[in-house]
Amino acid sequence: MTALEIGGEALPQERKLVTEIPGPKSREIEERRKSAVAPGVGSSLPAYVVAAGGGILKDVDGNQIIDLGAGIAVTTAGNSNPRVVKAATEQLQSFTHTCFMVNPYEGYVEVAEALNRLTPGDHEKRSILLNSGAEAVENAVKIARVHTGRDAVVVFDHAYHGRTNLTMSMTAKATPYKAGFGPFAGEVYRAPMSYPYRDNDAAGTKVSGEEAAKRVITMIEKQIGAESVAAIVIEPIQGEGGFIVPAEGFLPALVEFAKEKGIVFVADEVQAGFARTGKMFASEWEDIVPDIITTAKGIAGGLPLSAVTGRAEIMDSVGPGRLGGTYGGNPVACAAALGAIASYEEDGLVENAAHIGEVVTDRLTKLQSKHPEVGDIRGRGAMIAAEFVQHDSIDPNPDLVKKIADYCAKNGVLVLTTGTFGNILRFLPPLTISDELLGDAFDVIEEAVAASVA
Repeated sequence: MTALEIGGEALPQERKLVTEIPGPKSREIEERRKSAVAPGVGSSLPAYVVAAGGGILKDVDGNQIIDLGAGIAVTTAGNSNPRVVKAATEQLQSFTHTCFMVNPYEGYVEVAEALNRLTPGDHEKRSILLNSGAEAVENAVKIARVHTGRDAVVVFDHAYHGRTNLTMSMTAKATPYKAGFGPFAGEVYRAPMSYPYRDNDAAGTKVSGEEAAKRVITMIEKQIGAESVAAIVIEPIQGEGGFIVPAEGFLPALVEFAKEKGIVFVADEVQAGFARTGKMFASEWEDIVPDIITTAKGIAGGLPLSAVTGRAEIMDSVGPGRLGGTYGGNPVACAAALGAIASYEEDGLVENAAHIGEVVTDRLTKLQSKHPEVGDIRGRGAMIAAEFVQHDSIDPNPDLVKKIADYCAKNGVLVLTTGTFGNILRFLPPLTISDELLGDAFDVIEEAVAASVA
């Protein structure tokens, strides 16, 4: 892919610096923002975008920035994906909204059918459509509580589930997500996550997935009581926590325990779902079948949409009128989702994700061989992270990560930081990015690391 038509303007797939970043026009808008937008909403890179496509973001100053963030995995199918644009435009020309709870429309049903077909497991399923990942997670908990008649919810260290009161309670990291926003929802219990890089010590002792799961199961049985637990909610690959991939066997053991104890197992695939990891859903990597799966971000190519998909007997536990929302499953977002899903299935994006993962991992591995500060490389598909540590230990090194990200931004490469300790670079490029752009981006990243560790 060498160029895309965005708003009638050809957008070449190349990094281009016209001004410093952010440039004068972006800085001017940023000054207006300060008097118009509440400061609680931040931005990683205040270069104001006017066009985007493939792996490029074009700002108001004419700079072309390589996009390794995809709107935090939202534009997974590519920004302004032609299938998404076409479907959404056609729907806009018909009607923009009716509220599905008032006057329904076929698009909502079609998206639900697609989700029921695509998500893991061949059992009968039902879906509901909502607006955001947090809303999806919150509704999954509501449904699990009604179905089981229980209250307790088990979540994990390093988890991120959203910014509503309940999902903040489920999220692990205090700042910036939770500090000062309490009191939080009750009956939420935190269990230890399988974190191979930090579970295993220098002497070679390793904590297996099964052993890590046993820690969780013991905690549940002794501190909560399995009979009180409505749901175990976990990201198969943690997002904001640092792209933590649990040790093999951890997730299957928890699924089996949940099944034995009548606990609803919820896979939060808001960030990892929809081709991001080189499979349609991250749960497929260990062949686990969640009772409920929550999705958002990549579902609709950039339009706000989320979903809860689950076993029919669980989803049917909640009676009519008890779930929904004014904007949930908006018809334009549904049309966009059908376009994005067609692209995932028909345009080779799952395979692209796997290829991107190979390219990124290879470049990071070579970088690690030169710089021991690259402590760990992990992830799947086009969801890869590098954890940076101090030169002589595995102590987190967030200052180094900030320097690297700042260097990259000034040189036209957008990278995102993450992790409980703020010491992780995460790579979430759109699945339409070219090898040439990836190569150019990692040349800059290598320069950034070399300059920052010096």
